Amino acid sequence: MPRIIFHRIKCIGCNACVEAAPERWRVSTKDGRCNLIGSSEKKGIYTAKIHDMEVEQNQVAAKNCPAKIIQVHE
Repeated sequence: MPRIIFHRIKCIGCNACVEAAPERWRVSTKDGRCNLIGSSEKKGIYTAKIHDMEVEQNQVAAKNCPAKIIQVHE
């Protein structure tokens, strides 16, 4: 199953991921960083399993991220 890996602590809150895949990403009202919806956290790294139909949108999110902190593994 495909998955997303996200290093949230390095997020600059630019919103590029939200624009590319709004059903999987949200901007936090607490600190302005993005949240990976449906993820689990371990040592500051967030991981979420995704459906095949979400891969393309999240690859765009990873590509558009200026901090380069999103990875999509198929």
